[in-house]
Amino acid sequence: MPVDHLENRHRENVNLREEELEQLESTLRGTLIQPGDNDYDEARQVYNAMHDRRPALIIRATGVADVMATVEFSRKHDLLLAVRGGGHSVPGFGTCDDGVVLDLSPMKGVRVDPENSIVRAEGGCTWGDFNHATYAFGLATTGGIVSTTGIAGLTLGGGMGYLSRAHGLSCDNLVSADMVTADGSFVTCDKDHNSDLFWAIRGGGGNFGVVTSFEYQLHPVREIFGGPTFYQIDGEVLRNYQVLISDAPPELGIVLAFVQALPLPFVPEDWHGKPVMAAVTCWSGASDRDEEVTELLKGLGSVVGQALWRMPYPAINTLFDELLPRGLQHYWKATVSSEISEDALAVYLEHGPLVPTLESGHFFFPINGACHDIEAGETAFPHRDAMHSLVIAGSWRESADNDKNRKWVRDYFDALRPYSEEGGYINFMSDDDQDRAPSNYGANYQRLREIKAIYDPDNLFHLNQNIIPAN
Repeated sequence: MPVDHLENRHRENVNLREEELEQLESTLRGTLIQPGDNDYDEARQVYNAMHDRRPALIIRATGVADVMATVEFSRKHDLLLAVRGGGHSVPGFGTCDDGVVLDLSPMKGVRVDPENSIVRAEGGCTWGDFNHATYAFGLATTGGIVSTTGIAGLTLGGGMGYLSRAHGLSCDNLVSADMVTADGSFVTCDKDHNSDLFWAIRGGGGNFGVVTSFEYQLHPVREIFGGPTFYQIDGEVLRNYQVLISDAPPELGIVLAFVQALPLPFVPEDWHGKPVMAAVTCWSGASDRDEEVTELLKGLGSVVGQALWRMPYPAINTLFDELLPRGLQHYWKATVSSEISEDALAVYLEHGPLVPTLESGHFFFPINGACHDIEAGETAFPHRDAMHSLVIAGSWRESADNDKNRKWVRDYFDALRPYSEEGGYINFMSDDDQDRAPSNYGANYQRLREIKAIYDPDNLFHLNQNIIPAN
């Protein structure tokens, strides 16, 4: 890039000299974006509009070499470094003020090995990219419930989705990973190579480096039977749900929620926008049991509206894409629980019906079934005895509503804490949950600190639910 172009830019980080930026840019195949560039404002945006940051540099990496160069540059110049995969981080960890954003979104390569049911996907892939590639072979693995979510952040934190009960968490299906660590080194980790690092990234978040590609085990899943069922709010729905999800075949995935009824054709108009309970179902078992699944769902409570149909597996992960586009405001709180106690149920029935917007909700993700086949210390993800991972997800359109909607989330969470276990799922946390790290990682926290001290002793990768390196 010509020097005069660099000189005409407005840079917020005045400590970087022109020759340093020129040297960095000469090492990149990707794009270096700075304040004043035409695409800067678009490039700095993330999924959660609550985080309106102005980084000094945005580097759109096209490969491992770009990642290595960016990490080395950030470390050498002691710059704040944010790593962005899908950009869905509710706490805004994929961006920063005055530092470097390493944007992996151009790295979307996916290679499926159908003979061995294995896939390798680069760190910029979303679950939409991933599912599109694997569906062609009738294969899938556990992913998120919104297709625009990045595979990287979801997997590193654990990874819950509709297939969790059948096939475990996303991190349980991780076979290996390629990474760039804090000193700029490239390493591959699996159960036999850098096994401590491989253990840590399966639930420990982005604390240990930048994962440039993930290798996953795949499972034969082509079509599923599913969709939403809305119920009148009643404690019996939750009681019945708990019994059902405890004993149901693992192929039955149900995310239960307190939401506002969506204005959909199968929902009576006089229910549109009213508080309801919803079960979003994904049955990945045999099609001759579809009707049985329908009847099981009807038995949970008084049905307001229901739409279940056979669909390609990738479709179930797109049902909420239109409802939850990029640019909303988000604020979440999370807990885990082994049971839905009567005390907790009273809190749900008090606060759940107050859900403030169509986009918000209180969601129950089941994490039993195959998730319990993994011992608590086998991966860094600690919540192997829990039945439910809960998130109070506030999402809304206007920043003017931030205070009142955050209050709904906080009030709900505060009321629920006495009846919840310590900690929660790190991917459901907000930016003000940093003090919860020891309880979120549980008994694995000290080991994670020790591994952090080996691979990132200076805590370069601290824009995450951070693990402090051991002394």
